[in-house]
Amino acid sequence: MAATQRIAVCAMVAAAGAASLAGCAAGSDGAREGAPGPQKGAPAPKSVVRLIGDGSTAYTGAQPHLVRPEKLKPGQKPPQFVVFSWDGAGEDSQKLFSHFRKVAKDNHANMTFFLSGVYMLPEEKRDLYKPPQHSPGRSDIGFNDEQGIADTAKQARLAWLEGNEIGTHFNGHFCGPDGGGGQWSVAEWKSEINQAKEFVKTWKTNSGLKKSSPLPFDYDKELIGARTPCLEGQKNFVKAAGQMGFRYDSSGVNNQVWPKKKEGLWDLSMQLVPFPGHTFEQLTMDYNFMVNQSGTQTQGDPDKFALWGDEMRDGLLKGFDRAYDGNRAPLIIGNHFESWNGGTYMRAVEDVVKKVCNKPDVRCVSFHELTDWLDAQDPQTLAKLRTLEVGETPKQGWASLLSGRPAPAPKGVPGAPAAKQ
Repeated sequence: MAATQRIAVCAMVAAAGAASLAGCAAGSDGAREGAPGPQKGAPAPKSVVRLIGDGSTAYTGAQPHLVRPEKLKPGQKPPQFVVFSWDGAGEDSQKLFSHFRKVAKDNHANMTFFLSGVYMLPEEKRDLYKPPQHSPGRSDIGFNDEQGIADTAKQARLAWLEGNEIGTHFNGHFCGPDGGGGQWSVAEWKSEINQAKEFVKTWKTNSGLKKSSPLPFDYDKELIGARTPCLEGQKNFVKAAGQMGFRYDSSGVNNQVWPKKKEGLWDLSMQLVPFPGHTFEQLTMDYNFMVNQSGTQTQGDPDKFALWGDEMRDGLLKGFDRAYDGNRAPLIIGNHFESWNGGTYMRAVEDVVKKVCNKPDVRCVSFHELTDWLDAQDPQTLAKLRTLEVGETPKQGWASLLSGRPAPAPKGVPGAPAAKQ
C-alpha cells in the first residue's frame, strides 16, 4: 500500500479471560463433487470480453475453477469445508497477495479476498470518499498510489480467474465509539457499500491506468458478502446488505457448529478454537492471536516469534481436527496480509493450508462456494446438522442422522420391532 497507509487501531472485545474477539484489517468449470478441491492451472474458457462502465470491470463469462455444489445424498457424510479469508486484501511490497494465490493454487484451494475499496483509490482523489460520520477524504488505513492500485488490480484479476472470490472489507476501516461502523445506520452502511463497489468499478478512471486490463467480473454480481472492520456494526450492516442482494456475512463470532441464516444472509462467522497453552479458546484470526501474545505491539519479542506462530498453527489444526472427526462444521479462518511478529502468522496459515487442504474429503473453498453449497441442500438436512454440538459426531452414525428417515428405536423399548427368532 502507499506510504500514507497505517495500521488501523482495532477495538478489542475481551472474553474468556484475555481472549480478544475483535477483528482488524490493515495496511463454470469445477471439480466434480467429492473431489478434494478445485483443480487449478487449466486456462479459463475463451469468451467475449464485454467491458462495463469505464472498462475497470468486464463480463467474461462464468468464473472458472469452482467446486460444483451438489445436494447431499440421503445418509451421506458431509465434506469438511475450510474457508481461508483475507481482510483488506491488497498487493504491496510484501507481495503476500501473490504469494497466497500460489499457496492456494498449489494446494487445491480457493480463498476469499476481502478487498478494501480505498486500495483502488489514489491519494490525490481521496475526497471522492465520503465516509459515514466523518469528513470527506478521511480513512484510517490511508489510500493507495498508482503502482499499488495496478498491483492490487492485477492480483484481484488473477485470483478471480483461478477460482478465488473477491469480496469487500469496505473502505476507511473506522472502529470504536468515535464514528466507527458500530454506530452507523442502515442507510450509512448502504452508502459505504455503494462507495466500496464504485471505487472498484472506476479504478481505471480514478488512477489514470486506462490501458490496464479490466477486472474480469461484474462487481455488482460478484460481490455477495463481506466482513465488517473490527467486526463492528453487524446488526445494521446485515440489514443493509440483505436489501442490496448480499448472500452471506462473516462479521460475527461463533462456535464450530453448522451455520444458519440471519436476516436472510448466511452467518459465516469466524469461530473459536483451542488456544494451546491457554485456558480459553481463541478466534480464528491472526490479529486475535497476536493481541493475546504481544498485545498491540505488532513486533514483540523476537525470541517468541516461533512459539507464537506454532500456537496459532496448532490451534487452527486442533479446531480442524475437532470438526473433521466430529460434526464436520465448516471451519472459517480470517487473516491479514501483514508481517506481524516477524511474519510468524503468515507461516502458521500457510502450514495449515498445506496440512488440511490435501486431506481426503476436505474442500478448501471460498465463501461464495460454501454459500452455493449451503443453498443447494435440503433445509431439513441442514437443520439436522445444526443439532450437532462442537466436535460431536452423530450418536447413531451419519447414515442414520441424514437418512431422511426417523432414527430406529433402541431394542427393548415400546414400539421397537420384535427381535427375529
